[in-house]
Amino acid sequence: MQIYFFGSTIANFAKIFYLSHSINTEMTTTILTGLLIPFAGTTIGAAAVFLLRHDIPQRLQKVLLGFASGVMMAAAVWSLLLPAIDMSRESSLPSWLPAAGGFILGTAFLLLLDTIIPHLHVNADKAEGFNAKLRRTTKLVLAVTLHNIPEGMAVGVVIAGALSHGSGITAAGAMALSLGIAIQNIPEGAIVSMPMMSDGGGKGRSFLYGVLSGIVEPIAGIITILLIDTMLPALPWLLAFAAGAMLYVVIEELIPEAQQGEHSNTATIGAAAGFVLMMILDVALG
Repeated sequence: MQIYFFGSTIANFAKIFYLSHSINTEMTTTILTGLLIPFAGTTIGAAAVFLLRHDIPQRLQKVLLGFASGVMMAAAVWSLLLPAIDMSRESSLPSWLPAAGGFILGTAFLLLLDTIIPHLHVNADKAEGFNAKLRRTTKLVLAVTLHNIPEGMAVGVVIAGALSHGSGITAAGAMALSLGIAIQNIPEGAIVSMPMMSDGGGKGRSFLYGVLSGIVEPIAGIITILLIDTMLPALPWLLAFAAGAMLYVVIEELIPEAQQGEHSNTATIGAAAGFVLMMILDVALG
């Protein structure tokens, strides 16, 4: 399974490189950098197993979950929904329709995945999704993978929008989104690898599983970019689709986890910090 993931990722990156080389070298760099920055964030977070001896303290874990929630909420608004509405103003349809329709479809898509895929959240006793005889560590990885699918789609569709003419999305805006998601991926990578090490998984194995939990992001981004030529007229719908999927993760998974038990106010502070940071990145760089 691990070899398949890495093999398919390398093959798709080669395809992306070939397609984007026909545009120019600068755009090739934008594509590869935009796709790899979020994955690098997950990798850095997973490397916490080599730096920390014990599991992440509960208070810090809540701050990180709140921070990730804030980043994703701000990205959904400034990087996805507002550009979708702006792009729809020249359409014959009401400008709100692609944003509202895509948002609903994205939410429904994640609801379907959440119902089907077996996964286990940190500090949870009971797994969600179909009943499958999978190891606890595998279910933990699948839980974070669910978070990363909409993030990868968001990066892919924004990069595709930057490559297309007349979308109003800039390469700097795409980089701002990639950087913001990379920052919030750092705690996600640690949240996967640290509990696995505490369960006796070993540092190397825990690090590998933490990294693999984030590899779905560049894969989802690649697929979105490859399909954009045939789906360019639907770009506003795709932007809103990614926003709906991201907010589903925030409301269904991250916020409830952050509010469980004590120190819930620290999660709120983390969410505010993440929201403001992502807003600044998008406005300043976009």
